[in-house]
Amino acid sequence: MMTNSLESQCSHLDQIGDFPSGQTVCPQCVEMGDRWVHLRQCLVCGHVGCCDNSKNTHATKHFHASDHPLLRSLEPGDSWIWCYEDEVIIDGHPAGKNQK
Repeated sequence: MMTNSLESQCSHLDQIGDFPSGQTVCPQCVEMGDRWVHLRQCLVCGHVGCCDNSKNTHATKHFHASDHPLLRSLEPGDSWIWCYEDEVIIDGHPAGKNQK
């Protein structure tokens, strides 16, 4: 019998830290003098980077450099987490909620 628990969807939820989400820029894009579309935050270390719809894809580049598998959207109203390793979206997880 298959369970539908979050743990069966993603095996990395134990890595989630507690980080403020008030950042409103992609620091790497600002440093480059470039623009971004949406912001994502690593839930393992708190790093903020731009999404894959952005030209520079800093959030995904952070995953490849760090192997930190979990990120959340910093867009107002979003409450999802993406796990790069398990390739799953976890919607409504408390860590996905935007906090100030």
